Amino acid sequence: MIAEARVRLAGIDAPELDQNCTRDGQEWACGEAAAAQLRSLAEGKMVTCFGQGNDAHGRLLAICHANGLELGATMVEYGWATAYRSYSSAYIGHEHRAKSAGQGIWRSEFILPEYHRLAKTELAAPAASQERSASRQRRSEPEDQAHHGCRIKGNRSRRGDWIYHLPGMQYYEDTRAEEMFCSEAAARAAGYRRSKV
Repeated sequence: MIAEARVRLAGIDAPELDQNCTRDGQEWACGEAAAAQLRSLAEGKMVTCFGQGNDAHGRLLAICHANGLELGATMVEYGWATAYRSYSSAYIGHEHRAKSAGQGIWRSEFILPEYHRLAKTELAAPAASQERSASRQRRSEPEDQAHHGCRIKGNRSRRGDWIYHLPGMQYYEDTRAEEMFCSEAAARAAGYRRSKV
C-alpha cells in the first residue's frame, strides 16, 4: 500500500505470503521472507511509483523507486521475485543473474508463484481441478511432449488469456509452458489462441 493505493510492482512475481520453498529437505517460509525483503527496501524511505494501469484486482501496476532504487529490479536481482514473463520481459536478465548466483529463493526448490496461486484456485474448485487434471492426463506433461516433437507452448496468463507460441516467435524462449501441443489445431481445440507477436 502506497498512500491509499494498493500497488503491485509491474513485471515481477514474488512468492505468495503463504508460500513455502524447500531447501536441504526443509520447508521455509519464502513468501514471508520475500515480503520482509520488500519491506526492508521500502520502509522509511521516499517511495515514488509510476502507474501503468490497474490489474484484475484493482491494484495499481507500477514501477516504484525507494530513494532512487528500483524495487522490482532489486527484488528480482536478489532472488526474492521472478520475472513475470506473461506481462513483461524487462527483468529476465535480472532473474538469470539471480538464478546463476543462487540468490534468495533460487537457493531453494520452489514452484513459480503463479502456479502456487493456480494450485490454490484449483483446491477451491475441486470439480474444475479434476476436469483439468483429466485433460492434462490425456496430453503428456510439457517436458514429455517436447521430447516427442510437440513444441508449441500453451501459456495461461493471470488476465485469463490462453495463448500459444510457436518456435521462432518473439517470446517463445521466454514463455513458460503449462501445456505443449503438436499442432496449432490441438492448441486451438484446447482453448488457446495464437500469440500476436
